[in-house]
Amino acid sequence: MKRIFLVLGAVVAIFAAFVATRPSEYKVERSVVVGTTASSIFPRVVTFRRWTTWSPWANLDPSMKVEYSGPKGGVGSVYYWKGNDKVGEGRMTMTSALRDQLVDIKLQFIKPWEQTSKTSFTFQPEGPGTKVTWSMTGERDFVGKLFGLFMDMDKMVGPDFEKGLQALKAQAEKSEE
Repeated sequence: MKRIFLVLGAVVAIFAAFVATRPSEYKVERSVVVGTTASSIFPRVVTFRRWTTWSPWANLDPSMKVEYSGPKGGVGSVYYWKGNDKVGEGRMTMTSALRDQLVDIKLQFIKPWEQTSKTSFTFQPEGPGTKVTWSMTGERDFVGKLFGLFMDMDKMVGPDFEKGLQALKAQAEKSEE
């Protein structure tokens, strides 16, 4: 019996060591070229109240509670949500905004798990349009590294970023018609 516990303990220790060697940072990033200027796109991102028209998560829970605080847009504006299991609970706080160039957001998930990430939108001229890049980066603790063995953050969040960027693109290009 003692030998079984020793072997089991060794297997657990080796697995824990393996988990500990996994990358501590994650990054999800998607881009789209929008056929209009950054000045047509930027206001849709820098103003949280406008996210309901393009965000891939805005309509997942019709009963979702949403609160806005701080300025109506730009640095210091806050978007808080609390909803069902599909959307959870969290808060976004805009930390920087360079007109037509960059928006940085502190993204805090509260439920179903606590996690803080940095989300950014960049706007770069490309041909007659604008390349919009949406990225999210963050740190993983041991539990996050363990979770990462079974769930790929890029595969979980990336498709939602793609949906949101396509909706943002359609909206911005339609307003230019």
